This record gives sequence, C-alpha cells and structure tokens, in this order.
Amino acid sequence: MGNTHPVSPLRGWLGGKYRLAGTIIPLIPSDHTCYAEVFGGAAWVLFKKPPSKVEAINDINADVINLYRCVQNHLPELLRQAEYLLPSRDEYCRLQHCNPTTLTDIQRAVRFLYLHRMGFGGKVAEFCCAATSTRPPKFRADRLAEELQHSHRRLQGVMLERLNYDDFIARYDKPGTFFYIDPPYWDCETMYGKGIFAKADFERLAEQLRHIKGRFLLSINDVPAIREIFTGFQFKEVSLRYSINKEATTEADELLIANYPINAEQAEPA
Repeated sequence: MGNTHPVSPLRGWLGGKYRLAGTIIPLIPSDHTCYAEVFGGAAWVLFKKPPSKVEAINDINADVINLYRCVQNHLPELLRQAEYLLPSRDEYCRLQHCNPTTLTDIQRAVRFLYLHRMGFGGKVAEFCCAATSTRPPKFRADRLAEELQHSHRRLQGVMLERLNYDDFIARYDKPGTFFYIDPPYWDCETMYGKGIFAKADFERLAEQLRHIKGRFLLSINDVPAIREIFTGFQFKEVSLRYSINKEATTEADELLIANYPINAEQAEPA
C-alpha cells in the first residue's frame, strides 16, 4: 500500500482528528479487509492512512457527503464554480442565507466548502474572516485545484454513505471489517445539530459494539461516564492540544476504546 497525501476537503472541521490520526493509524489491524468510518466528518484518518481493499465513509450530514461525492466525481465543475468566489463577509452572508435545497449538488458543495473554510473551527454559522494584518483568508480559490486533486484521487473507490450510525455498522459488519468511530464528544452532542446524537446514543452504540463481528477503535473525550458506558473494552489515554476559540487553545485528554489490544507493543501496524 502506498502513501497518501494528507489533505481533507474539510480541514478544520469541528472535532476533526488531524492531530490524533498519527496515533490511530498505527493501531489499525493490518489484516482488515474493509475500513469503515462511522462518523466521517473531515475523515482525517482515511485521508492520512494507506488505502484498504474496501473503504466506506458515513456521515448523517447531507452537506458533508454531497461535498465528498462532488470532489470524487465532479471535481472540474466544482472548481469552475468556485473559481470566482471572493473571501468577503458579504459573500459569506449571502451563501449562509441561501437555501441549500434549491441548489444543484455541485452548487451546494461549493457553498458548503466556502462556508466551512470561512467559519472558525469549521462552523458554518460563525464568520471569522475579519480584516487582519497577520492572517490570510482561509478560502483561497486559487489554491483549491491543487489541494482537491489530492482529495479526488484518494476518494476514488471509496463508498459514500449517509446512514444512521447503527444502520451503517450493521450493514458493513463482517469479520474482516475495521470500524473507526469518532462520535460527538460527551457534553458536545448538540454542536453538530439537534436530534443527531444524544447521550442515550452512547449506551446504544456501546451495546451494539459488544456484538459486532469486526473490530473497532473509537475516539472520545476522556470522562468517567464514557469509561463506565464502555466498560469491558480496551482503553488507551492520549493527550492533545485543541483550539477552542479564536484566541485560546486547551489541552484535552482523549480516550481510545477498542475491542482488541491497542497498547503499542500489542497492536499490529496498518
């Protein structure tokens, strides 16, 4: 398996695992045949790891999956429509108030990519590109082609799904499947939208994972409630530094949970 260029169209996505991917990838069992990402988001693990025989990304967010589909299959037209977009507050507000259901798939993908790049922390509802003498705009149409070409190539052959997490796991569960699971953080469930994931879903997810045929690795913030819900699985602690707003960063304790050994000396490299 060859190296991949570490570029995600959704770099900066809320909760993206850019920093954690380097820890997760060596823990992926080398004998898996299917790599299945349950909560896709920025899909940094997929974009940074070598390709697997079968790969699937799932996300319940229609804009996320539509963007990946357009980068995968319609990149030239996506780039053409994004070419003349300017990084400005007026353009941001215009696109933010545009109903995405009235747009074509490619127009919707361009809109979502622009709003994502111009919002702090990947939030499409928070404009962050005020005039500054120290930081360039996050959206640069002139740089999209080179960046998204890498994403386009990496997404070839990847199945894109938009299912509830439990349906996706049930559909792809086989003895050779490896699931990477990155649910919303505990106490941050509503940051991805209302009704998408609730605290009760952690218990439902844990119960489903106790009965799967494949293997999984889950990343989550390290809190006592999570350790209690996922008791009986393998735990590994990791410390990371995250941006929490435009001025500040914080260190966070991340917990990796798996149904196979994930200590460095026990896990097989990917």
